[in-house]
This record gives sequence, C-alpha cells and structure tokens, in this order.
Amino acid sequence: MSTENVRQFTVALDDDGIRLDRWFKRHLPDTSFNIVSRWARTGQLRVDGARATPGDRIQAGQVIRVPPADAAQAAAVAAKPKKARPQLSPEQMEFAESMVIHRDAQAMVINKPPGLATQGGTKTHDHVDQLLDGLYYELDVRPKLVHRLDKDTSGALVLARTARAAAYFSKSFSGRTARKTYWAVVVGVPSIEDGFIELPIGKQPGTGGEKMQVDEKEGQAARTRYRVIDRAGNRAAWVELQPHTGRTHQLRVHMAAIGHPIVGDGKYGMAEAFLSGSISRKMHLHARRIRIDHPDGGKLDVKADLPTHFAETLVQLGFNLEDGDNLPSDEKAPPTKEQEKAWAKAHAKAVRKERRGERQGRRDTTVKKAKPGKKDDKKAEKKVDKKVDKKPARKPTKKP
Repeated sequence: MSTENVRQFTVALDDDGIRLDRWFKRHLPDTSFNIVSRWARTGQLRVDGARATPGDRIQAGQVIRVPPADAAQAAAVAAKPKKARPQLSPEQMEFAESMVIHRDAQAMVINKPPGLATQGGTKTHDHVDQLLDGLYYELDVRPKLVHRLDKDTSGALVLARTARAAAYFSKSFSGRTARKTYWAVVVGVPSIEDGFIELPIGKQPGTGGEKMQVDEKEGQAARTRYRVIDRAGNRAAWVELQPHTGRTHQLRVHMAAIGHPIVGDGKYGMAEAFLSGSISRKMHLHARRIRIDHPDGGKLDVKADLPTHFAETLVQLGFNLEDGDNLPSDEKAPPTKEQEKAWAKAHAKAVRKERRGERQGRRDTTVKKAKPGKKDDKKAEKKVDKKVDKKPARKPTKKP
C-alpha cells in the first residue's frame, strides 16, 4: 500500500474492544461497509501494520492505517448537508437536568417520571432519548441509553457517558449481572409472601408484539422473585420485585398471571387493576434501585425516589416508606444465561413429553382389536403344534 496521503488513527480508550467496522461507523461514518470490505480484501486496511478485516476487534493504542479518501467521495461528503438536531428549549434543558440523581465520569443515572417514553416511536415525540441533548455537561459526548423502562414505569435508568461505559454496561445487562429492584402495589395479597414466579412469556398474537402473555409452548423462560413488604388487609399489597430475566413487560405479566395485577396496569389487569376510592389510576411500578458493576471498578448503587402518586398511595394504604428499604438483604445472584438455557431446555422437554402422552392416549382410544383371519388361525395352529411337540412322550409301562 502506498504511504502517500495514507491516514493513520490511534485507537482511543473508549474504543477498546470494539469491532473495526464499528470504529468506522463512529469515526468515519461516510465510509460505507462495502468500501471498508474492499480495503480489507486488497490489503489496504491495516492495524499495527498487519492486514485486518471489518470483524476484527481492536485495542486501545493500536494504529489503524486507512487509504486516502477518494476525491469523488470527499466531494460528495462535503456537499452533503448535515441534518441538524432539534435544539432543546430552556424548559426542556431544565427538566432533563432535574431527572439526574447520579453523575460521574463514566455513568449517569436519572429518575424517569411515569408517562415519559424511553425512546421515540410512532406518535411519540417526547422521550428520554431526545432529552439527552441537555445532559452533555463537561463532556463532548452525548450520553447513551443502555437499557430501558416502560413508558408508564418510573425510576432508575442508567446512562453511559462514554463509548467504553456503553459497551461495559450493555454487556452487564445482557449477561444478567445487573441487579434491578422494583417496588409495586398490587391488587390483593399473594398467599405466599416470598417466592418465585417461573412462567414463560411470549408475544400475544394479533397485537403486533405490543402485548405479551404467558405461553407454555412457545414462550421464553422468565423468572421473577417477589417479596411482600406490607399489606392493607386483603385489599392490596406492597411488593418488592426482582426480575431475574429481562422479558418484555415481565413483571406486569407475571403479577397478573398469579391473580395480583399491578395497580393501574389496565393493559394486563383489565378493570381488576384499579382500586376504588381516591387511589391513583396511574401505574404503580417503580424501579427503586439499580446495582451494577462500574467500568472504573467498584459498584454503582443508586436509589430513585418515588413519584408523587405512588408515595401518596403508600400513605393512603397505611404503609411506612422505610419498610421497603429495611427488608433483609438478598444477595442471591441472578441466574446466568446458561441457567436460563437449562430452564428453557427442561421446559421444552416437559412439553414434548406431555404431547407424546396426549398422542399415545389418542392412539389407545382409536385402535380397535383386529379380527382373527386365516393367517391368524394358521399361526394359532402352529403354536398348538409346537406345544404338543414339546410335551414329553410317556414311557411304556411293563405289564406284570
């Protein structure tokens, strides 16, 4: 490769461990994947002098050698107008900053209010992702979402302030090492006050994936730990929930499935999810605490205050806020992906066994006894002959 006009880039700490094609997407976004692949095939793309491929992982400090930009490509990039991001109003900036409950060099935690979506979508214009433009602070990098909460669920939401932190946190959430603790007010009181709900969850047909359901045959393994904090007679209970898997709407589906829907969750609890009187009809599900390993070492452990309607409900039902944080420490680690796969495998095996039993039962009721024919008669005769042959002959007796 000619060294004339060759470009060289040193991999920064924030890009440590990412794929080479991902590096191009971050730093040279106008260089298409096809161009990067062509450079790799022709040996023009090198890392520390060695030939590289788009899928190679790069490390901080390595030097990436890139061919000079094509003149026509450079002109097209220069002529292409850049789409400007919409500017936040002073009120939006103030609101975004008011949500922040923790901030350090790598991470940020916000207390998301109920009714605010995490990301935008069809007919959703106000969301957390939009407000991140107001949370740069002293860095030049925009914070990144690494997990999400339902629109009507409030509480602790972790943001990554660097690319390295984003990769680190994403791995923690996908590997199920992050510990999330939710508070909820549910209708009625579970008969078992401390237990696990293990029911597979799948998409409900005909809802476009917007609603989930317990699906014993096709659902994915899902596990939730719950503990009753306090009860208001038989009317309602305040519970702590810990999702050991991360299925969509898992907590809401599981609590409704055992007959105790979350107060305000009309989607899964229908009319039974609302309490009479002055209890708010908003969702009573709050991400109270998040515990996750920090990229710089140690633990990130943050609690989020309750929204107004949730706090008022606790008072109206006679609950003491301190009781929720005074539960005995539960240090049981959430299951690994291998354990989840083992559960799913065992569940699938049980379903197959049950289906085999059903098919066998249907066969037994439909099979009729065959009428004996000529062949059967001949077989029977042969069996009789064999039996006769096998009988020992009597010895002749001597006459006196």
